[in-house]
Amino acid sequence: MVVGNGAGGRTLTAYQRLARTHALMAAGEAVTAVALAGSLFLNISPDAARSQVLKFLAMSVAPFALLAPLIGPAIDRMAGGRRLVVQITALGRAIVTVLMIANLDNILLFPLAFAALVLQKTYQVSKSALVPTVVADEDELVEANSKLGVISGMVGFLAAIPAGILHLIDARATLIFGVVIFGLAVASAAQLPREVVASNRQNRAEKMELRSSVIVLAASAMGLLRASVGFLFFHLAFWLRHQSAGTAWFGLGVGLAAVGTMIGNAFGPRLRRAMREEVMLIGALGFTALAGAGAALMGGLLSALLLMAAVNMAAAVGRLAFDSIVQRNAPDANQGRAFAQFETRFQLAWVAAGIVPVLIHFPGELGFAIVGALAAFAMVTYLASMRRVRQGLPLPDPITTRAKRELGRRRARRHPASTPGVSRLPGSSRPPLAPPASDGPLGRPSPFADPPR
Repeated sequence: MVVGNGAGGRTLTAYQRLARTHALMAAGEAVTAVALAGSLFLNISPDAARSQVLKFLAMSVAPFALLAPLIGPAIDRMAGGRRLVVQITALGRAIVTVLMIANLDNILLFPLAFAALVLQKTYQVSKSALVPTVVADEDELVEANSKLGVISGMVGFLAAIPAGILHLIDARATLIFGVVIFGLAVASAAQLPREVVASNRQNRAEKMELRSSVIVLAASAMGLLRASVGFLFFHLAFWLRHQSAGTAWFGLGVGLAAVGTMIGNAFGPRLRRAMREEVMLIGALGFTALAGAGAALMGGLLSALLLMAAVNMAAAVGRLAFDSIVQRNAPDANQGRAFAQFETRFQLAWVAAGIVPVLIHFPGELGFAIVGALAAFAMVTYLASMRRVRQGLPLPDPITTRAKRELGRRRARRHPASTPGVSRLPGSSRPPLAPPASDGPLGRPSPFADPPR
């Protein structure tokens, strides 16, 4: 799709305009990260920081909880709705960065830093919804996401160089550089196409496709993979505070995470051409499990940094595989709306897992082992569930569903008279007869049901 002219009269496609906006947002994020290195945000004592981080990390869940069921669908049906979100997000980052300049050395930097985190995650959700609207064919979707990931890694690395030079002069000079970049991102986002991501509400066919066993299992596996990324990020953020030059090491870890993401996005499309998407996702989980176990056995700073790169690389490959699974198994679904919904869930998993190492202090090696164990659990359950699907067997109910059912049964045993559909016989003191059990497999009566009287 062609939407206008670029510099020198060169015609830019809608995807190129999104890529330009994405590059500016990635550059701004990298510059902000460099500016915060050595600030109060990273230099405050670990015990004092935990309460602040936990407070604002918990608050950051709220926007995503609202975005998925309430705000998201309305924005998707607005002409230019997601474009407007990107503009507001870029403008918000510029304003927050300006406020950081004035509060770099006081406690107000904490809410500002987490406001930046929320805006960053909100942008990622909106970007995921916009990608399917700017490609000519849905078959190009994985390639388009891959290129955006590579652009993000490269631009972030390049932007960190001048940001680091400015940081040697004054951290505030680095933040001023970030304000300029986010201002350019606002102007670039204004030139994105005013397309409607999803003009209609979800119909039954779309809901059924997105709830198919293959997609539900892949989403669960990908959510656990994203959770491992969030856990590792905050685990290292606090563990490295106890090391000498911890701030510098953490900055290097964030840089290696960006490099790992870039490598995963670069090689993801090639892996997809060589193997099925499910194999890619299993491989990403297995690689993360091995990397976590290896880092736990070896220990040390080098293992921690390599694990940061490995986990983020695996998450990038897994995300490309998941995108392709949705694209293949839900052809009638609105891709923009679907990917925005899934991205919101994945961000929630990232935040929820990140809360754990903020609440509980783990030794370095134990945290690495937890990352590996989480990925191994995801891989084993994904393989076992996929095997049941291939055999035509129903999937087990989620733990939450089983817990609700068990609570309902206990409530019914305690208060039988108030149970719907069950009543005592007139003039009888005997307990009511239970209706025939019908929760056996495939809706058949359970063999353990009471015989009829």
